[in-house]
Amino acid sequence: MRLGRFCGVMSVGHQDWKGDTPAVNFPITELTDAILSSFSRHGGINRLDGANLPSKGAVVDITHDLLRLIFPGFFDDKVIHSEELRAETALLLDAIAGRLEDEVYKSLRCFDCPDPRLRDPRPAAHELTTEFLRQIPRVRESLQTDVEAAFRGDPAARTREEIIVAYPFVEAVAVQRLAHELHERGVPLVPRIMTEWAHSKTGIDIHPGARIGSHLFIDHGTGVVIGETCVIGNHVKIFHGVTLGATSTSGGQALRGKKRHPTIEDRVTIYSGAVILGGETVIGENSTIGGNVFLLHSVPPNSVVLMEDNKLRITSKKDKNPLDSLDFQI
Repeated sequence: MRLGRFCGVMSVGHQDWKGDTPAVNFPITELTDAILSSFSRHGGINRLDGANLPSKGAVVDITHDLLRLIFPGFFDDKVIHSEELRAETALLLDAIAGRLEDEVYKSLRCFDCPDPRLRDPRPAAHELTTEFLRQIPRVRESLQTDVEAAFRGDPAARTREEIIVAYPFVEAVAVQRLAHELHERGVPLVPRIMTEWAHSKTGIDIHPGARIGSHLFIDHGTGVVIGETCVIGNHVKIFHGVTLGATSTSGGQALRGKKRHPTIEDRVTIYSGAVILGGETVIGENSTIGGNVFLLHSVPPNSVVLMEDNKLRITSKKDKNPLDSLDFQI
């Protein structure tokens, strides 16, 4: 690529494959002016002259290393021998700690934090990172219950190792449980980057603010959405396509901090396609929510919730107008 002049305007000439003559000329000065003008008109999507935000790439790398720490031997490219485990763990932990502290520092420096402890970013970042890493054993304990719930609840699972390696919900829930610890300590942005990375990988969208009990199993998982203020009890099983959401977000920022998402009590099963909305909605313990149910209100414990009057009739394609023969109602 070389700089040139075209019609009195600075341009860039893209050379042909022989490198002899420009094949195309672009009016770089004109294009630059137009883009800079856009920066002025649409300033809400610029970030100029301010402190660096946390690096998305760095947070993703740290999250991957946290998974290596949570599941030793499962997310590594090499075999980890038990006699090397202490040294390998210490090295990995040290590498995570320094990088995570840097990203937490950036997030605290860029955003207003109501907690007075977080007003001095560097020591606060160190303290928060240390507190977070102390939670790793407890997070691992919760994740072991999730893997056990999947193994006991899915007859297709041959081993617990298969679940950890192959089931997308394990990765999504592991990242959410980790991100939740940072979220609970008031760390901005970093937890959301973590869970959105897991969302992009697994198709399971769990906000870091959601509170999740033990023995969670998300079967298949694709399309599951769990909102920020959702509370999920113990021994809950959720199938793909389930939404635990808010009834409306039209209030925008005025709704921040309010309970907008449902509470799911212990030992509830929610089948695929169900939508449960609202901060006051409580699904009582031991209940079963059928597929494609749409709920805006609470149900008592030990309930079975199904769609009524569903009708499905199947006829042969040999009928003249097969669509006229279908009788399906929701």
